[in-house]
Amino acid sequence: MSGKWTRRTFFGAAGAMPAAVAQGPGTAGAGQARTVKIIGVSCSPRKGRTTAAALRVCLEAAGSVGPDIEVELIDLGGLKINGDVAAGVPLAAGERDDFPSIEAKLRAPNVGGIIIGTPVYFSNMSSLCKAFLDRWMAFRGTFALRNKIGGGVAVGAARNGGQELTLQTIHAAMLCQDMIIVSEGKPTSRLGGIVVSTKDDISKDETGLATARSLGRRVAELALLLRKAGA
Repeated sequence: MSGKWTRRTFFGAAGAMPAAVAQGPGTAGAGQARTVKIIGVSCSPRKGRTTAAALRVCLEAAGSVGPDIEVELIDLGGLKINGDVAAGVPLAAGERDDFPSIEAKLRAPNVGGIIIGTPVYFSNMSSLCKAFLDRWMAFRGTFALRNKIGGGVAVGAARNGGQELTLQTIHAAMLCQDMIIVSEGKPTSRLGGIVVSTKDDISKDETGLATARSLGRRVAELALLLRKAGA
């Protein structure tokens, strides 16, 4: 993959593959219990844009780790995630919410890693991302996400546009689920994927895309190690 993601190339790729799912080399045996799934969740209200594109780069790198890795991209753009439910406020009569179907995916025992991607707004995550992570209260009763590998990708308008603080808030939510948090690993080994979008295009940010790729590989590698260890 060249890493040259523009709106034209991204939507072209989405046309050839369901926009909500990106699969790696291990998906030929998607039903096999031996596969380890890495799920990326794009928490941008703008479906299929730069945050989703950055996660596709990240997940493609995760899938390249080996045939036992399966990857899936869930794009929350256009979906309804009501964060108030986490505080005990029920949905209105007849109101529908998209979180339960996503919750079931994340709970699956073959899911070894979860990577959250968000655009940066005022040095923090999107309101959609916050609502989504608040709904993770559903996992706390049994700590269903315990020992899953967690990582984050943040897309901002500048190199120092608040991505690091945003990643820290994602990590904090994951730590509350007893997940295992990783950075993008060596050689940079900072906080995760830090990507810059210039005029709605991430293709020129090779430095940032490199961190996204490294994060994907790191999450997949550690998920495989934990499986081998029987964790």
